[in-house]
Amino acid sequence: MTHPVLTVFLYGLVTALATGLGALPFAFLRTVSPRVVASANAIAGGLMLGASFGLVAEGTEYGAWQTLAGALLGVLFIIGTQRLLGDREVAFGDVRGTDAKQMALIVIVMTIHSFAEGVAVGVSFGGGATLALVITLAIAVHNIPEGLAISAVLRPRGVSVAKCAGWSIFSSLPQPLMAVPAFLFVETFQKALPYGLGFAAGAMVFMVLEELLPEAYDRARRPVVALQVSLTLVAMVLFQQYL
Repeated sequence: MTHPVLTVFLYGLVTALATGLGALPFAFLRTVSPRVVASANAIAGGLMLGASFGLVAEGTEYGAWQTLAGALLGVLFIIGTQRLLGDREVAFGDVRGTDAKQMALIVIVMTIHSFAEGVAVGVSFGGGATLALVITLAIAVHNIPEGLAISAVLRPRGVSVAKCAGWSIFSSLPQPLMAVPAFLFVETFQKALPYGLGFAAGAMVFMVLEELLPEAYDRARRPVVALQVSLTLVAMVLFQQYL
């Protein structure tokens, strides 16, 4: 019989590996033009905004003001990270400059976001094996568009599909790592969950508005970008609602 801690870790690992599937659509991307970059930023922005709405909705179930406080901390974290990166020469693989900073930011933001999802997996085991399985599958499927969002920023900037998948999985590794302590100390981590969910939401929203959308508007027509963001945002919200 598998030890409960190992089971929790494996469930969290499944959710992390699922994130890599988001890179698959970019295996068919042959050319990278300014319009492709703009569309990729718009798609990533819409997916991240939609995911943020879901995080806020989930966080308020555990505590409204805690979620709000977490969101504020998330915004402050991104501002601080931007200032830190702004004074340094950033390289992401073979990419340097502004593109490298955006690539590093999205990996950082999505990795932080994964901490809260890992806690959710671990806490779910407190409700029994059936609930844990449902929550794990829901997060695993939910992670696929998050991997798509990461790949949408990395792939048009020259990162291979395999590395996009690798970075997507890397961003979700906190899920199995956090699921175990959340399972062992469920009450403590449950109290911290709304702060984590709010933090992730605030960080993602701010990054979309500050980094991704301005560049998308510079590279393509504003109505086209707005349409792409709106459609992917709504699609992500509906995806989460009926998952």
